[in-house]
Amino acid sequence: MMNTPSWQDFEHIDSWIFDLDNTLYSSATNLFARVDKKMGEFISKLLDIDLVEAKKLQKRYFREHGTTLRGLMEVHGIDPTAYLEFVHDIDVSDLVSVPELGVALEKLPGKRIIFTNGSHFHAMNVSTQLGIDRHFHHIFDIAAADYLPKPHKPVYEKLIRDFDINPERAVLFEDMAVNLVPAHEMGMKTVWIPGNTDWSREGGDGDHIHYRTDDLSRWLTDLLNDRARQD
Repeated sequence: MMNTPSWQDFEHIDSWIFDLDNTLYSSATNLFARVDKKMGEFISKLLDIDLVEAKKLQKRYFREHGTTLRGLMEVHGIDPTAYLEFVHDIDVSDLVSVPELGVALEKLPGKRIIFTNGSHFHAMNVSTQLGIDRHFHHIFDIAAADYLPKPHKPVYEKLIRDFDINPERAVLFEDMAVNLVPAHEMGMKTVWIPGNTDWSREGGDGDHIHYRTDDLSRWLTDLLNDRARQD
């Protein structure tokens, strides 16, 4: 695993794929906690149980099914649209834009894609607040994945089919280390942005991680600066 990027390792890349939550913005913002809270509220109302029990069930479904949504769909047959509209109806107005990230994204050659287990609305809401929405060509959300979450490999296979991606010319940026495993198996470069949670760090010591960084903006800027030095 390396921390300092070298353009020589990325000069062949023409598809730059980014997870959304805790990747395009820092996990230190704790924004996802707002979504997490609404998940518990949805389950509490749906099943008429208190919030403590709802939270336990939420976490169990996350562990056993990959996402809370997948568990609710498989066990309770819920409508995913209603769930996603509820849990992603959050205030993101305090998210601070990172101009350096926008500058770096715009300079990356090829396609730039958001690949998220969340909804298209959530991806647009967050990326617009961050001031980086215009730098992406596509969003591949949970609906596009037929509600099958990362790290299920068929989701990655559908992603590359839908956007005509050559995985050997692609890189995936993720905060969850386990979500980088299928990407690595398919031939993608991988960059891990670890958070401070167990589910972010699970599987973080494998050879499926090529690079690690705690600051995506700085890492991309360093990569592009190395490119400029080689030109």
